[in-house]
Amino acid sequence: MIRHSFCTAAAVLVLAGAAHAADLPSKKGAIAPPPVAEFSWKGFYVGGHVGYAWVHDDSYNILYFPTQIIGAVAPSGFSSGGAIGGLHVGYNWAWKQLILGLEGDVDVTSLEGTVASRPGTTFFSSTSRSPVQGSIRGRLGYAFDRILVYATGGGIFGGILTTYHAWPIGDSFSRTRQSWTVGGGLEYAFNNNWSARVEYRYADFGKYYDGPIKAPLYQQTHHWEENQVKVGFSWKYSPAPPAVVLAKY
Repeated sequence: MIRHSFCTAAAVLVLAGAAHAADLPSKKGAIAPPPVAEFSWKGFYVGGHVGYAWVHDDSYNILYFPTQIIGAVAPSGFSSGGAIGGLHVGYNWAWKQLILGLEGDVDVTSLEGTVASRPGTTFFSSTSRSPVQGSIRGRLGYAFDRILVYATGGGIFGGILTTYHAWPIGDSFSRTRQSWTVGGGLEYAFNNNWSARVEYRYADFGKYYDGPIKAPLYQQTHHWEENQVKVGFSWKYSPAPPAVVLAKY
């Protein structure tokens, strides 16, 4: 009798447990943690940079009359350096380890140089500066995982303002020069969004003339060449991968 009662009670407990399990919420459609995005250089990016630039302006003063050039009065070139910094934006395409990109930047600079015909005097002096520059360039690089070594080159523009003091009259000329720039750099990606870089570029703004300057009658030739070293950071847009839904029954 006791044995029969024990078996009956055990059967009741088993049936009750099965009924309770049937009432539990189903795990069907559970969302797994989002997967870690695979690293890639591909994508749109924006960033900023700062650095140092140095320039050499190979220039000459030329005295002339309306009918003929008398000759070069004196060389008036200078070499100078200053700060440079700005913003850049670009896009990278990736084919395995080969990276191809297009980038534009805009910079402000403190580049400025003054030349006097006689040191310590102001009988004649000229001051040239380039407050704003920019470029549109291609980038071609090879990626060693998160390290990118690249070359860059393209077109550059720069505003160059030169003021002249020729006693007792002054004059000024403002130019926007378009020319070419070439260089290279090294970039390291901390993750799929943030990277840091160091870059060197050379730019040649070509030869141009200012003049005629009001008094005395002369003009000045210029040939502005520039070197830049900049460090910067970039943020790349990387869409998050979709979450994986796991079905459990």
